[in-house]
Amino acid sequence: MPVRRLNHAVLYVRDVERSVAFYREALGFRVVMSMPGAAFLQAPASSNDHDLGLFQIGTGAGPSQAGRATVGLYHLAWEVETLDDLEQAAGKLAALGALAGSSDHSTTKALYAKDPDGIEFEVSWLVPASLLTEETLAGRARIEPLDIAREKRRYGAGTPGGVGVSIPG
Repeated sequence: MPVRRLNHAVLYVRDVERSVAFYREALGFRVVMSMPGAAFLQAPASSNDHDLGLFQIGTGAGPSQAGRATVGLYHLAWEVETLDDLEQAAGKLAALGALAGSSDHSTTKALYAKDPDGIEFEVSWLVPASLLTEETLAGRARIEPLDIAREKRRYGAGTPGGVGVSIPG
């Protein structure tokens, strides 16, 4: 049975209410179910039952050492519909002090941020397959600084992004 897509992710957090407030404010997620010490959130345009589960383990929990001293998840990546949406996300994440960086991966335009527990996530817009060029495809091996204004001029501010992987059909 081939896997079709990732349905949801689950994170251990120090304070579930703090994390819920962050994901609501930063990405517009809404709580679809909660119980003491746990919450299940759905992204605004999602058809999943939930996209993110949060489980509280307490304020005494140490930071994740994944990638520094232990193996573990590096980050989750959430897709947005348009470059306008990506620009809005950049502003919101910056205002929250959560924006950690941005990159142009040629076929993917990406923001990187950290939640209140330091868990990294990505917000990205994918170049639609119909707009890919040989140059764009060749550029995937490089990481360049992201210039959202330039990308909006190139692709259009309201152009729907590709879904999943931007590769020609």
